[in-house]
Formats: sequence, C-alpha cells, structure tokens
Amino acid sequence: MSSVAEPNSRPLYAQVRETLVARIKDGTWKPGQLIPNEFEVAAEFSVSQGTARKAIDALSKDGFLVRRQGIGTFVVEHTPADVLFRFFQIQDKSGKQIKPEGLPARARLEPASKEARHALDLSRKSAVNVIVIERVRTHNKKPFVIEKIVVPEALFPALANRDDVPNTLYDLFQKDYGLMVTRADERVTPVLATDADAAALHVAAGAPLLRVERIAYGIDDRKLEWRISLYYLGEGHYVARLK
Repeated sequence: MSSVAEPNSRPLYAQVRETLVARIKDGTWKPGQLIPNEFEVAAEFSVSQGTARKAIDALSKDGFLVRRQGIGTFVVEHTPADVLFRFFQIQDKSGKQIKPEGLPARARLEPASKEARHALDLSRKSAVNVIVIERVRTHNKKPFVIEKIVVPEALFPALANRDDVPNTLYDLFQKDYGLMVTRADERVTPVLATDADAAALHVAAGAPLLRVERIAYGIDDRKLEWRISLYYLGEGHYVARLK
C-alpha cells in the first residue's frame, strides 16, 4: 500500500496528484489505460475519497486524464483528431473549426539558432542540434498556413530521418517518444506577408496575416516544441476560450 505524508506546506491531494503524475511520466500508466477509481486510489494512499477525487479531478483539468461517463478515467491518448480539436484555434465564419491538411513535409537537422535556444530553453554553452519541420497546410485545397516547427534533437532522436512527417505531431510524440503535450502557450500578432510568404500562400505581398507563436509543454513543464504559424485567414478567425 502506498502512502503520503502531509507536510504543512502542501495539501494532501497535491501529494497524491504528484505521485499519480509520476506513474504517467515513467510509463507505469500507459496512454489510453484505465486507471484505478477514486475508491481504489483512496485505499491505496490511505486518504479520504474526497482527497482522491480532488487529485484525479486536478489531473483531468490539467489534461493528463480524461473521464468517460459510465466507463471510468483514462490516461489521455493523443490521436490526430484529438490533437487538431484541442490545439487548433481557427474557425470559419460559421463558427466551424477549420481542420487543415498538411502537404508532404520532411524534417531536417541543424544547429540551434539563438532564437531556438531561447524559445526552448536549450543550453547556450554547448553545441545543440534541433529538428526543423517546415510545411504548408491547405484548406479547401488552397494554401492556408505556413508552419515552422522546431524541436530538440535530444528529445526526438531519429525524427529527422523519417521519410514523411505526419499531419499532426503530438500523437507521434506520445506514441514513439513517450512525451505527452499537456498544454501550449500562444502569442498572436498581426503581420504583413513578405514576398516569400505571399508566394507560399498565393496572396499578394503585404496581405494581412496572423502570426501565431506556440510553445508546447510536456507533462513536467519541459518545453517540447517551438512553432511559428502564419495564417491567411480570409473570412476565418482565431478563437480563444477563457475559463
């Protein structure tokens, strides 16, 4: 039976949560796995059912677990559809989410730039490589967004050797590398299309674009990805849900 000691500075449910997070991080609980219910967690840690429920609720809120009514609680498993729904914030004028398709893309290995080192908190004292993926996504068969994705080679070895890059990456990160994206921070800025942007998006130079810079974080708040996307929205719009 596991147990937790309650120091004065930290709530008991937070200690239980921390132990459960460790089970996801070390692979004891696999993606998509049904976890013990709150009664079993309470018994294992010698805590009240309310404390166990609060710990599980916190993990669900943080995106580690998902509850399925009448079935149980499962470790989040990224699928391509889930990733697009969760992290893609663009809708058309009717309010329907736009789910663009990615044109074929390949990854390349290169030394980390100063900007990449800063964005991903990489070492500034030693040589560090990153993997860079650049591609155009389409919507209704028209260019819609230019993406540049940068990830540390140390976390994703051999990714640059792939012959193809999937339309969504976060399910690949989880299934092939054991790294779960749990949250992402985005900065949104209006910009004007350069000549190169205009050529890629089939718009006029100087057309208004939306620049979205994203940092994606893993289960331990480690930075997994730096992504810059340039959207030609047309009649679409970016949606931010505040909770």
